[in-house]
Amino acid sequence: MKLLRRIIFIFICILSILIVSCNKNSSNGKNDEDSLPSIDSNYIKRHQDTVNFKKKSDELANLEEIKYIKVIVNGDYSIAKLKEMTEPEGKDSSKRKILTTLNRKEFKFIRAGDSLVVPNKFINNQQLYSVFPQTYQGALHIKKLIMVSNAMQEYGCYEYGILVRAAAVNSGKEKTQTYPGRYALNWKAWTKTSSLDSSWILPYTWNFHRQAGNAFHQFEMPGRPVSHSCCRQFLDDAKWLFKWGRGSKYDSLKHDIPLSGTPVVIIDVFNYARKRYGPWIDLKSNKEGILKLPDNPMAVEEAIIPLGQIPKEARGSLRNYKRYLYGEDTLRARGVIREGVELIYTVNFNEKRRNDKAKKAKEEKLKLEQDHTATPN
Repeated sequence: MKLLRRIIFIFICILSILIVSCNKNSSNGKNDEDSLPSIDSNYIKRHQDTVNFKKKSDELANLEEIKYIKVIVNGDYSIAKLKEMTEPEGKDSSKRKILTTLNRKEFKFIRAGDSLVVPNKFINNQQLYSVFPQTYQGALHIKKLIMVSNAMQEYGCYEYGILVRAAAVNSGKEKTQTYPGRYALNWKAWTKTSSLDSSWILPYTWNFHRQAGNAFHQFEMPGRPVSHSCCRQFLDDAKWLFKWGRGSKYDSLKHDIPLSGTPVVIIDVFNYARKRYGPWIDLKSNKEGILKLPDNPMAVEEAIIPLGQIPKEARGSLRNYKRYLYGEDTLRARGVIREGVELIYTVNFNEKRRNDKAKKAKEEKLKLEQDHTATPN
C-alpha cells in the first residue's frame, strides 16, 4: 500500500514538472503575442496624442514674441510702402497674407487714413500671429475641430488639440449675425450659387447649417462683419479648409446624422457698437489677446437661430421647431441681439425679382389695354 502511494506521488510530481515545462516553452514560442491580453488601440492613440500635445506645448513655450505696431496709412506708412514691404519674394512668401490676416481685410480695401496693425517681423507661419492658443487641452482627443471667434473675426483649426491653421473671417453683420453655439460641417461645393440670390457666387463652400444656409466660403473681405450670416474667407484659406474638413455621416437609410461632421464652435459675439475695425487693432503683440476657449467644446450648446432667418422652404426639416420659433426672444434675453436692433429676415431675392418682373409685366399689359380702350376709332 505504501509502495503504491509512493508510485502515485512520484507520477504526480513528474506530471506537474512536464506541465510547467510545456507552459514555459509555449510562452517563449511563436504564439507569445496570442497569450498576452489585448491592448485597446484607442488607448494607444490617446497616449500618443498626449505625448505629441505635450511636445508641441513645450516647443511653443519658448516662442519668440512678435510685436505689433499700429500705423496710419499715408501717415506712418504709404500704400506704396506697404506694397513694397509685403511684395512676394518667391512662391512661399507670406508677408502680404500675414498683413491682411492681421487686419482681417484684403489689400484692395486698404485706404488712406486707415489704421493698420503691422508686425515687427514676418515669419512664414501664419499660426504664430493667431489669437487662438497654439494648443487646446479641451480638444486633445478630438480629431478635427473648428473654433470661430466673431469678436476677433478669426477661426482656428485643431487636430487633437494642436492648432494647424488660423485664418481671418468676415462673419455676419449685426442684423444677420453668425450666432454663437455649436454647429458641424455638412456638405461642400467647389462653387455654390446662392439659392436666395443667383448673383452670389460662392467658391469653396462648406455648409455648417443646412436650413439657415450658414457656410464658410471665399468672398470679399473688407475687414468687418458684413455677411448674411456666413463666414467669408480669403481664397487660400477657403481652399485649405475645403480639403481639410469632413462632412456629415449618414445612417443606413442615407439620412444625414445631425452634428456628425467636423465640429464648428462659435464662441462669442462681435462688438457692433464699435464702428470701425475690431479689437485686433489694439493688440501689442502675438502674446496678447489669446482667447479663453471652453473646457469642453463638445458640451457647447447647439446654436440658436431666429426662425425669421431660416428660409420658409427649409423650415419643415428643422429638428426642433420651437427652438427656432422662440430663438430671437432667447437671443435678446441673453444680450446676443442688442436692444433696439431689428433683424433682417431672410429674403429670397430670386423669388422677389421674379415677382417684381411678373408684376411689372402685368402693369405694362394693363396700361396697354387701357391705352387701347382710350384711343378713339
